[in-house]
Amino acid sequence: MKRDIILSGVGGQGILSIATVIGWAALKENLYLKQAEVHGMSRRGGDVQSNLRLGTGPIFSDLVPKGECDLIISLEPMEALRYLPWLSPEGWVVTNTTPFVNIPNYPPIGEVMAELGQVPNLITLDCDSIAKEVRSPRSANMVLLGASARVLGILEPDNLKAGIEAVFARKGETVVQANISAFNAGFEESGKFSK
Repeated sequence: MKRDIILSGVGGQGILSIATVIGWAALKENLYLKQAEVHGMSRRGGDVQSNLRLGTGPIFSDLVPKGECDLIISLEPMEALRYLPWLSPEGWVVTNTTPFVNIPNYPPIGEVMAELGQVPNLITLDCDSIAKEVRSPRSANMVLLGASARVLGILEPDNLKAGIEAVFARKGETVVQANISAFNAGFEESGKFSK
């Protein structure tokens, strides 16, 4: 079994933290893992993208081929649109609905969401609002990861939570629990979408 994942968003949203947690969980489950370089991190607000390839057998390339991505996880809806050509026909998109308007000609969010609405397997949620509801406004990325866990398939949600504990442990138990609460809220919210 394999899973090809593209993570996308803009600098400062926590894409690297999602990649690190997924990587930690994959190693805990003794899976093979390849990760491509992340682009656009040179400035806050620049586009950020990462390819993650997980599997039970060897993986020979770190780049997800066009049309073969199983899951796009995006913290920014227009960035999700950017990577749709990589999505397989059966693939899923899990995206935040809150735009990060960092360009003067950002299209109306209704148009962006209408375009995303054409994807057959789609989970959309306002990660920023959910993170605020659980009193962890800086954890929108963990809300998104929690929502993605339901369709990720290859990793157990408990191992993702263990990854959150490992990755954020140096920041203290309060930060760990805030991120796990955000993950749980995203997981629960994604249950409203049928698989």
